[in-house]
Amino acid sequence: MKPREWIAYYHIKRGLPQDELADKIAISKSYLSKIEAPNSTKAYSLDILFGIADGLDIDAIKFFIPIEENKQ
Repeated sequence: MKPREWIAYYHIKRGLPQDELADKIAISKSYLSKIEAPNSTKAYSLDILFGIADGLDIDAIKFFIPIEENKQ
């Protein structure tokens, strides 16, 4: 999975609606939606990625670990 797919996975797993996560990390829901879209080419910075990880209360490295090791 790509980092953008993990973002969607974790916000759903945490039961955190997309709009609440966006508010929590001070970005628009539209921007977060574009980041999460599977075929999106929307660029985002590492600062945004780390902000999303903080908002989800996970370590950002989880966005890069293979699925077998990551789904906990």
